[in-house]
Amino acid sequence: MSTSPATANAAGVRRFPLSFGLLAISTALVGGIVWISALAQTPGSRMAVSADRFLDSLDDAQKQKATFKFDDAERLNWHFIPRERKGLSIKEMTPAQRSLAFGLVASGLGSSGFQKVTTIMSLEQILKDQEKGSGPVRDPELYFVSIFGDPNAQGRWGWRFEGHHLSMNVTVEDGKIVSATPIFFGANPAEVRQGPRQGLRTLGDLEDAALRVFQALTPEQAKKAVVEAKAPSDVRSANAPQAPTDAAVGLGYGELDEDQKKMMQNLVHSFAREMPAEVAEAWLGEIIAAGTDEVKFAWMGPADRTQPHAFRVQGPTFLIEFNNTQNTANHIHTFWRSMLGDFGNSVKK
Repeated sequence: MSTSPATANAAGVRRFPLSFGLLAISTALVGGIVWISALAQTPGSRMAVSADRFLDSLDDAQKQKATFKFDDAERLNWHFIPRERKGLSIKEMTPAQRSLAFGLVASGLGSSGFQKVTTIMSLEQILKDQEKGSGPVRDPELYFVSIFGDPNAQGRWGWRFEGHHLSMNVTVEDGKIVSATPIFFGANPAEVRQGPRQGLRTLGDLEDAALRVFQALTPEQAKKAVVEAKAPSDVRSANAPQAPTDAAVGLGYGELDEDQKKMMQNLVHSFAREMPAEVAEAWLGEIIAAGTDEVKFAWMGPADRTQPHAFRVQGPTFLIEFNNTQNTANHIHTFWRSMLGDFGNSVKK
């Protein structure tokens, strides 16, 4: 490998090894399996520039809504339900300001992740049409930008982009991303079943990658992977500042054959590649350093995406949870969280 795993400084802040130059290629072989592929331009400095350009475009009233001190309690107040939020909404921005806001959002995602974010926002109109005013407020423009601290090459600052079924939380220190979790994606409907967008599955690639892993298991492996016959009603610790600390359960990566390991890697990669390449590299590097045999896959419910189901992939450094149980298994909640500590904060033991 060309990089080292994430380390912690004296204050316990994780530092991802994200300064790789304009282009690099790095691979890591674990049992003959490639876990890491390509790297691209580091996003840390781009974020500061994007955030500054966005803030410079705002008037005083807008800036007051959009900005907070870095240590404001609001920074940890994340959620994905339709609720009132602090920050500056897309609805309150001019077209030019919206472009700058989405420039910041794009700096914190890979191309497929950005496509998912904009598609998730667009699903609000589908819900609005389906519910005919009988549900919560549905509005593709009720997504909010919040800046915590001063975007700068030195010191710590962060930002959030959040609304219904979406929460991005990024922390930057001295020009480097030290945390990009929690990151939450949701989709309702998970599959659009009528109208001009019929067949759209916003998070279908993530769901299908997990189904392929489960369906490839032997009966004996499946018995170990299934930890609950009935899927839980939702993901755990939905808006807590720290991921659930329960021990990983299910089938271990080391218990898979080579073809199954490739499927498992594809599942993890499907989530990691939603992020900028350097963030994905850091996440996967942490997994390797902690030991891939410690990663476990757990399934809940039937192996049928039309029935309520859920899964987890968990190792010492990360947790993926996915739940599709609501609205007759047509409503997805999923996230990636750090077992080392979200928001750049070390987990308190």
